[in-house]
Amino acid sequence: MANVNVKRVKSSEIEFKDRLVSIQRVTKVTKGGRTFSFSAIVVVGNENGVVGYGLGKAKEVTSAIAKGVDDAKKNLVKVPVLKGTIPHEQLGKFGGALVFIKPATPGTGVIAGGAMRAVLES
Repeated sequence: MANVNVKRVKSSEIEFKDRLVSIQRVTKVTKGGRTFSFSAIVVVGNENGVVGYGLGKAKEVTSAIAKGVDDAKKNLVKVPVLKGTIPHEQLGKFGGALVFIKPATPGTGVIAGGAMRAVLES
């Protein structure tokens, strides 16, 4: 499936809110022992149709989150929003994952959990 309607957005002059989707401690095992680091997945958005995601890796949690936010601001896309919802149903597939998003009536709110809630609220 080709995304022909995805529009890239520049991050200058837009106020973003960031949400942490997940953070993990990862380990690299070497001959000299274990080296611990952190990876963070972050979603940023302006709550009006511009959203981006990023992955940050560092030795400390705060550095990983900051790198994730910077990476997310480089990967922004514009999602069409009409009256607080998407205009029509969307179906996406990547690997074994299948994502189906459909528009909601006014006043319903976001009915999703986990990472999808973070993306849709951003």
